[in-house]
Amino acid sequence: MENIEPKENGDWGLLKGRGEESRGQGEVIPSPLLPAPCSPASSQSPIPKTQLLLHLIPVFGFFPSLWTLYRRQGSREQFAISRLSITLALTWLLGYLLLATGAATSDFFALRLFILNGFLTSGYFLVSLWLIFRLLKGNSKRLPGFSSFAERVLGKYLS
Repeated sequence: MENIEPKENGDWGLLKGRGEESRGQGEVIPSPLLPAPCSPASSQSPIPKTQLLLHLIPVFGFFPSLWTLYRRQGSREQFAISRLSITLALTWLLGYLLLATGAATSDFFALRLFILNGFLTSGYFLVSLWLIFRLLKGNSKRLPGFSSFAERVLGKYLS
């Protein structure tokens, strides 16, 4: 609980000694040593890009995305990026396992399946990097068709 007192001009301001200084005329200057008090405007601030970038890192971004959807705490943008990241990672993992299994069991198609596996993995990493660059530029973070699939499938199970 913060101590407040009326000033000479009728304004209510914070007491000195609580990390803020007064210049007079009702103006309060925050101290650089103490954090600013929470206000309704600061609690509605957008999620930092670095937190959203964490979700889009190939392979490793799967875990923070899953944690975000499991806790059910975050913004719509964070949920959308988490669903997309999980769907991309699971699609890549399923394709990787199927192609690797096919290459291990087939003598004739083994090399072709390993090459396809490499293309699939490269594509997953390139799409993830492309989404990261789009996020940094402030563009849309959606993949046409894939984002709607992620919202339909994961939307009803994880959020």
